[in-house]
Amino acid sequence: QVQLVESGGGLVQAGGSLRLSCVASGRTFSTYAMGWFRQAPGKEREFVAAIGRFGISTNYADSVKGRFTISRDNAKNTVYLQMNSLKSEDTAVHYCAATSGSHRNVQAREYQYWGQGTQVTVSS
Repeated sequence: QVQLVESGGGLVQAGGSLRLSCVASGRTFSTYAMGWFRQAPGKEREFVAAIGRFGISTNYADSVKGRFTISRDNAKNTVYLQMNSLKSEDTAVHYCAATSGSHRNVQAREYQYWGQGTQVTVSS
């Protein structure tokens, strides 16, 4: 069982930056690949980024490549999402998720554990 708690969301102007954090409970954090998803009102949950167990391999949605960076610190049981050059279309609830599968997993159903989400609002 893994419990995930996100933080770092907020209101930011277009072009600004935010860093999201997700802290995991338990001693098995390093056995999971981790991902970030987001869901805007009226839209399906979509993949944003994922990182492998050792923090070496990463995967990004085309919409965030070059702007967002995912990283992890296994000693702190924490995964991060650095978001730069934010756009209004990035406005959504952002969720942290854990999968026993691969960082190549981009479907929400492939992730077994989820956080409660943190709101990111980008004003234009």
